[in-house]
Amino acid sequence: MRWNAGRLRLAAATLAFGLTAGPQANAETPPPPPRAPAVVYAKTCGYCHGQHVAPVIRGRAIPTEMTTAIVRRGQRAMPAFRPTEISNAELGALAAWLKAAKADPKEHDQ
Repeated sequence: MRWNAGRLRLAAATLAFGLTAGPQANAETPPPPPRAPAVVYAKTCGYCHGQHVAPVIRGRAIPTEMTTAIVRRGQRAMPAFRPTEISNAELGALAAWLKAAKADPKEHDQ
């Protein structure tokens, strides 16, 4: 098969149409809705905090700014969490939730 100018234009147009005009090409996937703070804590924070691995953080009225900074930067053995792991909206709600949270008697102090 020889590629003449007509076939090249047709191939280029087909490729361009497929890349730009397809239904998925222009549709952006909306971000998932933010998870509730208790869910974020249970699935992400609670794995270590209060389980003899990291300090208990519920019931200590930790300032929201401190929680946000530590979650994003990490501290000592705690890793930093990226916005793809805990969104900014989730982090803000989590920090406020932790500041207001009562201590959980099931968690163990370290």
